[in-house]
Amino acid sequence: MDKALQTMIENMPKKTGKELEEWIQILSKESFEKHSMAVNYLKTEHGVTHGFANTIVTLSKEKTDTPDDLLLNQYIGKELLKPIYEVLLSVIQNLGEDIVITPKKASVSVIRKKQFALIRPATKTRIDLGLKLKGIYVQGRLEDSGPFGTMCSHRIQLKHTSDVDTEVIEWISKAYEASV
Repeated sequence: MDKALQTMIENMPKKTGKELEEWIQILSKESFEKHSMAVNYLKTEHGVTHGFANTIVTLSKEKTDTPDDLLLNQYIGKELLKPIYEVLLSVIQNLGEDIVITPKKASVSVIRKKQFALIRPATKTRIDLGLKLKGIYVQGRLEDSGPFGTMCSHRIQLKHTSDVDTEVIEWISKAYEASV
């Protein structure tokens, strides 16, 4: 956790009168359509400063989203891509029992001892599979990391379940093997 955020959480009881968990409970009893509405509620109804209100609302969302919720939200409007994700997941889970699948807001991290793959529904018609493959040159469908930046060294664009072919499975396996 970021040091400034940790300090803010530690100072929260003194500055706001309540622990973070208490604020999260208060917010869980309300229903807000937008982030800003929840921030304004804390400011006007509870006298919380903007910085603390924004932090509380942000952290309350992180706590309430289950991994299933995060994954479901990634594919809203991109439902046709879900079968590609499921094929990728099946391939990845067959690599070994030491893999952790971690859904985030916009992607799914695939971790062994380190993250070795990232699955992101990039558009309504394409999943980007990011892989960490140090020392491997761009070749064939294995592109530069593109939008993944430093999170991955390479990217493969997938538009159909049939795109998860022998070549893609081999690249995923190499990234898995290198992640020890």
